[in-house]
Amino acid sequence: MSYRNYVIASFAVFVVVLGWDYVATRLQIRREINNARQRAKREAARTQSDELTR
Repeated sequence: MSYRNYVIASFAVFVVVLGWDYVATRLQIRREINNARQRAKREAARTQSDELTR
């Protein structure tokens, strides 16, 4: 009895899951950085519009 196909399939699934974990983490980091940049822009715009000008 040979477990070669089972072992190959297991390693393939492992590599796919590991790759997806890497990609999903990178996408989440990019999304959070963009959210932080947008939040900073909104804060900067809000503080500028609150100032009184003469």
